[in-house]
Amino acid sequence: MRKTMAWLKRSRHAFFAFAGLLIVWEAWVRIADVPVYLLPPPSMVAVDLFERWPRVLDHALVTGNEIVAGFLLAVVVSIPLAMIIAYSRPVERSLYPVIVFLQIVPKIAIAPLFIIWFGFGFTPKLLLVFLLSFFPIVVSGIAGFKSLDPDVMDLARSTGANGLKMFLRIRLPQALPQIFTGLKVGAALAATAAVVAEFVASDSGLGYLLLEYNSNLETPMVFAVIIVLSVLGLLVYYAVELIERLAIPWHVSNRATAEEARTT
Repeated sequence: MRKTMAWLKRSRHAFFAFAGLLIVWEAWVRIADVPVYLLPPPSMVAVDLFERWPRVLDHALVTGNEIVAGFLLAVVVSIPLAMIIAYSRPVERSLYPVIVFLQIVPKIAIAPLFIIWFGFGFTPKLLLVFLLSFFPIVVSGIAGFKSLDPDVMDLARSTGANGLKMFLRIRLPQALPQIFTGLKVGAALAATAAVVAEFVASDSGLGYLLLEYNSNLETPMVFAVIIVLSVLGLLVYYAVELIERLAIPWHVSNRATAEEARTT
């Protein structure tokens, strides 16, 4: 309970900013008499979302599964690959240029190929989320595994520590802050990738709803779906951040947050 109250105190400025934005938005739309199909007031967006919530929830679950599955696949592949590349110069010279090339290729251009190869099911969405989340995780992982202090490694070797113990006690903990940075970037991109995949070809998901509501000029529901999609992305992002705080509470960023919570 105390941690929840501390978090609410730290977040009060953000809450006030959002509340102020919504009030200004509502007032300006009504005073200027802006047409609903151009910019609906937040109250109308909330009412329409409440009325159609069951349908939006069904499609949100589809998109959420794509986001989580694609992101987890990127994590499972990226971190071991980053470790191999960081510790092997021949592998780095061979694979890293290929990874950079794949990142440069626009993902929206690849999406139609996935539809041709794998059909309109779950697989092409999963692969597109994987591709968009993969690169920041693997690059941050490589940087993390390479950012070891040689003096620390020499000290560990002088104590007789074996390779596995040095990896678990020194290499991995030193790399985790960089890895979590990439994980958070990848989590933020996962929602975007899922919607892009659904834009290309889909009969379900929030991307499909966005296209449907937009073609019918149902602007309030367009805003509502965007809000739900943003919430999904935030949930994945903050889940990664929570795991980061549990995994590396000793890191300077988490110590600063804890200190701020005690002084708030």
